[in-house]
This record gives sequence, C-alpha cells and structure tokens, in this order.
Amino acid sequence: MPKAKANGIEIEYDCFGNNEAEAVLLISGLGTQMTRWSETFCRILAEQGYRVIRFDNRDAGLSTHFDSASMPDLAAIADAVSRGETPNVPYTLFDMANDAVGLLDSLMIKRAHVVGRSMGGMIAQLLASEHAERVLSLVSIMSSTGNRDLPQASPAVMAAMTSPAPHPLKDEQGYLTHCVAFSQVIAGRGYSFDESAQRDQALAEVKRAYNPSGFWRHIAAIAATGDLRSRLANISAPTLVLHGSDDPLVPRKRGRTRRPILKEPNYSSSREWATIFHPRCLGLWPESSQITHATCSTL
Repeated sequence: MPKAKANGIEIEYDCFGNNEAEAVLLISGLGTQMTRWSETFCRILAEQGYRVIRFDNRDAGLSTHFDSASMPDLAAIADAVSRGETPNVPYTLFDMANDAVGLLDSLMIKRAHVVGRSMGGMIAQLLASEHAERVLSLVSIMSSTGNRDLPQASPAVMAAMTSPAPHPLKDEQGYLTHCVAFSQVIAGRGYSFDESAQRDQALAEVKRAYNPSGFWRHIAAIAATGDLRSRLANISAPTLVLHGSDDPLVPRKRGRTRRPILKEPNYSSSREWATIFHPRCLGLWPESSQITHATCSTL
C-alpha cells in the first residue's frame, strides 16, 4: 500500500474506486488499523460512485509510530485538563485531524465526505469544524464530544479495555484470547458474536503491525483535546450521527448529546450498531453502504 508524507509524518493509506469521483475519507478509531474498514465495505461504497480512502492514523498500523515518546501519565493529563492547563502529550486530536487534511492535500483532494468511527468520529468532527471548507458531509459513528459529564462505560468494560494483553510473540494464543474477550465485551447484543471472525481479525492485525503503546497515546490525545462541544457549532456540512442503542463502550447518550449543538443533524440509533461492527452490518450486506451513501448524496 502507498504512503503519503503529510503534517510531518508518513501516513499509510489505501484507495478504492475512480480517482475522479467524489472522495469518501474513512477515519479509524482508538488504537485500530485502517483494515477495520474492510475491503469489502470499501469496494461496495466505491461501487456507489465514490473514491474511497482509508488510512492508518498516526501511531497505528503502518503510519509513523511515536516510539520515542514516553508512556503517557493519564492521571497527570487529567489533572492538567481539569486545571485548564495544556498537558504534555506528543499530539492531540487536532494534530490527527491535520494529518487527515494533509493526506487530502497529498492526494490533491479539495473536499471529501468524512466518515469517522469512535475516536475517528471525534477526529472527523474536528476536521469538519476546523477545516469546514474541506468537508462535503460528515458521518460520526459510535463517537462522542468528549464531554466528561456524560455517562461513561462501566468499570467492567473499562477494565477489559485497559488490562494488559500478553505479548503476541511470547504467547500468541493468550494474546488472541485477550483480544476476543474484549471484543465480546463491547460487541452489543444485536447479533450473535462471531468468535472465529474476531480471532482471525486480531491475528491479521498483529501480523500487519504491533504498537500497543500507540493505544495509550491515542487515549492521551483524547484526554488532552478535551470537550469538543464548543467547536461543533462551526460544523456546516450535512451531518449524520450513527450510534448503537446497545453500545457498552460508548453509551448512546454520548452520541445523542450532539443533536442540540449541530446544525440540523440526522441521528440514527440501532441495536445493530455497537462498538464492534458485526460483519452483517459492515461489509457483507450491500445495503450497509447505503448509510454512508445516503449522507454523501445530500448535497
């Protein structure tokens, strides 16, 4: 896959569809690689007449890793934010939004439909608020504004997310078991859990790239960026908010809070949309791509 030099880093990316078509930029979530946007889904969306771009965020996949940075002190970051101070972090979500803009520049794309999931939804919101002239439409999936007063994930879910996994080179089966167990915790109940598919995904990802410290730096970036609500009023692009009613990691209220702030957003909630996209929701049903296509077609 190609790499682009943008915003001072290298960004691994992949494209599908006609280069002359309107672009759809897919932004990945916390600690995850661009391959979570499956090739099947990307190709189905491209068949709707779009140029589809997926990419690895900084500190994930095959994009630049910030290995020289120390592990973040999340307690110190939270204390600094609570005092209104700027915490010491390698980067924030603003930098990651600028990465996305830099990738568009590298590909000579003036404007794109922007779709983000989880942390990627927060990056997408910043891209749409800080670079409004670059965004044709916005889709924010299972994401939030960073408002700390909203309901949080349960302690059990947070413990599953933050517990250390065995090193895959020392204990591959233990690592895969850990990944599958966390996936099951956040999967929701809309569909039966496919343990084999989750195991295959975890194995493919760890063979492609392994950067566990990047996960923690992503969390630090979210914490340091803080509450995005003051920025949302700047978003003028047609916007769709998608959130699962049964999302264990990002409770539904964290998605709904954007409705009174955004200018005439559309909001959709479904049991099927949880923090894990079941294959039937993303990638295997041609109809699944219509969710993004419908918003991209509003202009």
